[in-house]
Amino acid sequence: MTQEEQHVPPHAHPHGGADDRYARGLAALAQVTGTAHPAVLDPVAEIAPDLARFTVEFGYGDVWSRPGLTPRQRQLATVAALAALGNAAPQLRFHIGGALNVGCTRREIVETFIHATVYAGFPAALNALAAAREVFARRPAGEGAPEDAATAPAADDSADGSTDGAPAGGDRYQRGLAALRAVDGPAGEHVVHALDDIAPDLGRYLVEYVFGDVYTRTGLDLADRELASVAMCTALGTAGPQLRVHLRAFLRVGGTREEVVELMTQMAGYAGFPAALNGVAEAREIFAEQDAA
Repeated sequence: MTQEEQHVPPHAHPHGGADDRYARGLAALAQVTGTAHPAVLDPVAEIAPDLARFTVEFGYGDVWSRPGLTPRQRQLATVAALAALGNAAPQLRFHIGGALNVGCTRREIVETFIHATVYAGFPAALNALAAAREVFARRPAGEGAPEDAATAPAADDSADGSTDGAPAGGDRYQRGLAALRAVDGPAGEHVVHALDDIAPDLGRYLVEYVFGDVYTRTGLDLADRELASVAMCTALGTAGPQLRVHLRAFLRVGGTREEVVELMTQMAGYAGFPAALNGVAEAREIFAEQDAA
């Protein structure tokens, strides 16, 4: 789970075999590191060998290796959550590199951090972009996931992989309102109108900036944006009502219940079990709501 999440030396684990959790975890960790023999947990093993072993066995052998989310989805959700938490820069850098190794593009990573301005604020997003710049600078352009037609930066984009990606001109409010309706349905407009009597400008900014400026950008599709939103709201642990809104939105734009449950399980390793359990409780509520309907 970081540059501190490296390989435990073979002598640190007593068991072997193709079906062993540790062996399975090392294979998953190798996908993230992009190396056949990941050495990222060696420093941890020197002082806390059991923690290094737990990281491989549980974090990668049990959780990361599960079906339900693709490696790309897991890494996108992980960098979104770590960016939102803002307290784990080494791990964020590690997982930015891992995201590139499993198929995310530089632009998708940058877009995820721009998206984070909405849920974690500008300081967290700017810090995450600084981490991305460091990782990109250490890797030759094009190393890792190739940029494809859907995500390739425009010719005038900056060398660090960022892109303008801004939507076409027009009225920001109307553009945002259309995006809000597409993503959140009637619930989104209800949130905006609930602010009319106390903070109408905040409601307008919600439509213009969040949906008119950010959600309508290119670089991430709506399913990826909602995956990142759910990961961030879950990791923060302070946004239950917003998490419910984005769980509905994720399911509305093509996400599945299995992916939601897997995402919460993934968050246990990066935001802790309480955050994951609270997320599952919110998901249970949304599933029951949909079943009742």
